[in-house]
Amino acid sequence: MAEKKLGKQTVNFAQGPYVIGSAAVGGEKEGEGPLKSWFDLILDDDTFGEKTWEKAESKILKETMLLALQKSGKDKKDIDLVLSGDLLNQIMSSSFMARDLHLPFLGLYGACSTMTESLLLGSMLTDGGFAHNIIVGASSHFCTAERQFRMPVEHGNQRPPSAQWTATAAGSMLVSDQMVDLSKIGSVDDKQKIVNPRNIQVDCGTIGKVIDAGVKDANQMGSAMAPAAVDTILNHLEDTGRTIDYYDLVLTGDLGYIGKDIATDLLIDAGLDANAVKERYDDCGTMLYYREEQDVHGGGSGCGCSASVFCGNIINRMRKGELNKVLLVSTGAMLSTLSPFQGESIPGIAHGVVLETC
Repeated sequence: MAEKKLGKQTVNFAQGPYVIGSAAVGGEKEGEGPLKSWFDLILDDDTFGEKTWEKAESKILKETMLLALQKSGKDKKDIDLVLSGDLLNQIMSSSFMARDLHLPFLGLYGACSTMTESLLLGSMLTDGGFAHNIIVGASSHFCTAERQFRMPVEHGNQRPPSAQWTATAAGSMLVSDQMVDLSKIGSVDDKQKIVNPRNIQVDCGTIGKVIDAGVKDANQMGSAMAPAAVDTILNHLEDTGRTIDYYDLVLTGDLGYIGKDIATDLLIDAGLDANAVKERYDDCGTMLYYREEQDVHGGGSGCGCSASVFCGNIINRMRKGELNKVLLVSTGAMLSTLSPFQGESIPGIAHGVVLETC
């Protein structure tokens, strides 16, 4: 039996699991960005026909789950478990989504690292033989996050240049212990029709540690999370014995422009090849929007940022063979609505998951 533990923080999956379906849904602003053609659904109205933003976010998450299920060729009765989380109090978007789907559910909270946390745990459960098919996902909504963590949207407060824009988006994947006939897996739309799509296997995952850089400004999320992302990447490379150029792409979750620059410098300072870092490293928060035209200041953030970028753009580029080995490291700022008022700093965490075509 292949060794399932690599080094101190990494788990290995020798026989799968496989990503057999994925879906991404974006809001109005996300649908105006550079990745608009990769979304399965773009909302015409960020309320999504609901009376509140919170209900809209839960509906968005449910829609991505159902789309991922549909595109996998599986039926709801085939699903053993749903793993999901979000940013709202008591992960209410995920909990109400699970109420509607009426499937076994484990709610997760890793702030904006929740997408990789759910994918990592879902892969461990299928690899361990505890489940055959699991739906994993995460969501966020600009208006719900603003109301909870900062100011009511109606307040119209001035956002500093370092502030990031919480994505109104969600992403979901169906993780299975068996491959499927890829001809059953749909594409995003006719423009992204995939010929001879490739299977995608979850190769391994690195569980992150909480790292606190002492940042206390809630408008400096990238600065707060960057050290955690770097710590996970470095430990992943040490555990696996790989170098960064093993990957076609190393992608952090939502550090944004400021955090990406900090992470780049820290990785190079740690001894990684500067050219390889600059060539292969990117961040979902810098990919989701047009920086100047959309006035997102520090870039994108939120659970839905890395979830939608990965489940839409990256997974489909892997299906097409444009990318073969990807390390996704979603990042999370582990603050609460109370902790800043109690003088606490903002700890960060990052979990890494490797996906490879096969």
